[in-house]
Amino acid sequence: MIRTRAALFGALVGVALLGACGQAAQPGTAVPAAPEVVAPQAGANALAQESELATAVVPGLGTVLTDGDGLTLYRFDKDTASPSVSNCDGECAQKWPPAVAQGEEVKVAGVDDKLVDTIERADGTRQITVNGWPMYHFAQDSAPGDAKGQGVGGTWFVAAPDGKKAQQAATGLALTTASVGKLGTVLTDKDGMTLYRFDKDTAKPPTSNCDGDCAVKWPPLLVESENFEVQGVDKALVGTVTRKDGTKQVTVAGWPLYLFAEDKVCGEAKGHGVGGVWFAAEPDGSKA
Repeated sequence: MIRTRAALFGALVGVALLGACGQAAQPGTAVPAAPEVVAPQAGANALAQESELATAVVPGLGTVLTDGDGLTLYRFDKDTASPSVSNCDGECAQKWPPAVAQGEEVKVAGVDDKLVDTIERADGTRQITVNGWPMYHFAQDSAPGDAKGQGVGGTWFVAAPDGKKAQQAATGLALTTASVGKLGTVLTDKDGMTLYRFDKDTAKPPTSNCDGDCAVKWPPLLVESENFEVQGVDKALVGTVTRKDGTKQVTVAGWPLYLFAEDKVCGEAKGHGVGGVWFAAEPDGSKA
């Protein structure tokens, strides 16, 4: 096995990697109805193609692995991870095309490069592995957000960013993560919409100082109760703060989280750096 060096290719901040995720949620809502999948815009698609391995939010499954075009990636229970071995060839590989590295380096966005490697297939191509598991596409998936291969034959499963099987997202999912362009992995709501923190807030104690017109432009991420689910985020860092109107706003590491009204589709991050006080939030609550 040849170890590949993973590289993250930069892009303009605010031009987002639009993977498999849904439309914008209604401002301030954490658990809206299931979203409609939105295809990548032209600029974002160009950025996505710079990476061979990325992450995105798939409705119902949360954050998953994708290729550079936002197409969902899978793992196969009949393969092995240690050692990394693919047992899908011939007709199997026609139905489940392997995710093949295009060069000596696997270009990644929002994936731990220490987990990424390749194995050589019988035809001489190098198949991407994550945490030892060979990665595949599903021939019946035709657009970002498709996950028609999930559970097929009880052996094929959408891959999570750590190479494990993606789990069905809980109905109460409010907070997850996804790759967003140059910013890397950031916090998003359940539909892949970028979340932000505000320098004029405080984390100790958690306090929101964005109300009125501010909250119209920067809708707070709200939940109905403390009982909500998160993915890809340390639960010990997650909490809520009660706003002046009595609603509960999600916090990470004490920082209240917000959406940006000018972000219209998942993967956008137009609010990053606005006024020198608004920044996309990383999974640990720090500034992206």
